[in-house]
Amino acid sequence: MAHLTGEERAQYVQGMFARIAGRYDLMNRVMTAGQDIKWRRYVIQQAKLPENGRLLDIATGTGDIAYEGLCQHPEIQAVGGDFTIEMMQAGKVYPERAPILWTAADTLALPFPEDYFDAVTSGFLMRNVIDVPGAFREQMRVTRPGGWVVVLESSPPKKNLLRPFILFHLNRVIPTLGKLLAGDSDAYRYLPDSTQQFKDPDTLVEIMSQVGFGAIHYKMFMFGTIAIHVGQKPL
Repeated sequence: MAHLTGEERAQYVQGMFARIAGRYDLMNRVMTAGQDIKWRRYVIQQAKLPENGRLLDIATGTGDIAYEGLCQHPEIQAVGGDFTIEMMQAGKVYPERAPILWTAADTLALPFPEDYFDAVTSGFLMRNVIDVPGAFREQMRVTRPGGWVVVLESSPPKKNLLRPFILFHLNRVIPTLGKLLAGDSDAYRYLPDSTQQFKDPDTLVEIMSQVGFGAIHYKMFMFGTIAIHVGQKPL
């Protein structure tokens, strides 16, 4: 499934997330042993939002990152965009996420003006898009000069002593959990597959640099399987 390309891949990803929307948050907590909460907190810290700032969380899903933005900065305008309506509908169930401005949005054609947001964030988006540089260009376009783009993404396991254990978790444990908790082992085979086939953190830095971001840096989490990249739109 992770081998799909182009429009076929986009349609598969959209349908997959629609199927698992109702159990997505639960699976994230279980798969990461709750560590995803810490990652989202770090993402918003790196977004460096000003007072009364504007945040776009693209591929927002159920709005986890957008909501963390409101927790740290209650006065901001937090926009959550996604092309899977079912995911946003699942997020709307939470009363505390009511302030999020939900909108249908494709990361390759964002429906927002240039230089509008102080920061753009995403979580587990980039390994699913069919045009990574194009997604970064759109995120830069809607970010104001001097604003930040922050990307939370899984990273292919490094070749070290932990690799066999990480691969076992990705290829055996996660699909089993997906079947038990979400009733969809296929979706939770795709997600580990897409992780293993995605770009390593340094390659992602190169792409961000080619697109035009500055001050690029990243931090690794969870035994090197999660990377948070940060880049600034030039002034």
